[in-house]
Amino acid sequence: MDSQDVAVAELPEVEARAQGPAVALSNPEPAAPEPLRRSGRMIELDLARMNDAGLVTAAGGRTNLVEDFRIIKRPLIKRAFVARKPNANPGNLIMITSSLPGEGKTFTSINLAMSIAMELDHTVLLVDADVARPSVLRTLGLPAQRGLMDILLDEHLDMSEVMLRTNVNTLSILPAGTSNPRATELLASQAMKSLVLEIASRYPDRIVIFDSPPLLLTSEAHVLASHMGQIVVVVESEKTTQHAVKEALQQLEGCSNVNLVYNKSRELNTSSKYDYHYG
Repeated sequence: MDSQDVAVAELPEVEARAQGPAVALSNPEPAAPEPLRRSGRMIELDLARMNDAGLVTAAGGRTNLVEDFRIIKRPLIKRAFVARKPNANPGNLIMITSSLPGEGKTFTSINLAMSIAMELDHTVLLVDADVARPSVLRTLGLPAQRGLMDILLDEHLDMSEVMLRTNVNTLSILPAGTSNPRATELLASQAMKSLVLEIASRYPDRIVIFDSPPLLLTSEAHVLASHMGQIVVVVESEKTTQHAVKEALQQLEGCSNVNLVYNKSRELNTSSKYDYHYG
């Protein structure tokens, strides 16, 4: 993936136990069985490759891109854990979408997740919810895996069995999983509603980023938006038309906390560094 520059719109273990010598006890009480702890499979993110591809990494230094995403994430984090109104969706469920393909939504999703993973008080789950054209794992140089669609199709499959833990300790990934022609209906199902509520509430410090399909090409994005507490719409600089943006925003009528991110800005200032743009 080519490196991109992001301009921002104003956003209104299970411990290992050392074993000592065995001690004989008289009439010992039977030990209670330890609960089964299932954790996702461990994968290794190639952080050097990610950095070369223009993605945010902790080792990348203080670049304009890192600073952009620090600006973008702050209000999203602030709203993620505020008290919510009755029947409101959890604020820590954040969907990243765009009007059309190619505007940088997956780039934004990964970078936002990586930036939040740098926080001291939060963990991140990155969900590839673009089930028709999943690209999170591909962008990260990883093979396709079972994931979201498989959980929705198999009630006996636990999320922990398909979730991928990474070498970034605070970041986990839930792949899109097996393609299914009934993806829209699955995302609109009670099973999906229950799953996102479980994901949102399982850990008190977790923020969940959903890389969603484009709004104007699929019906899945509109359905997915109905589960979200915050939505970020990526707009490509000098390419996305005003008409497309307005039409996309109409798809989100009734959704609260809709934000815009202006992506791929190439305007230079006098010091030949990319500017921040607010609007």
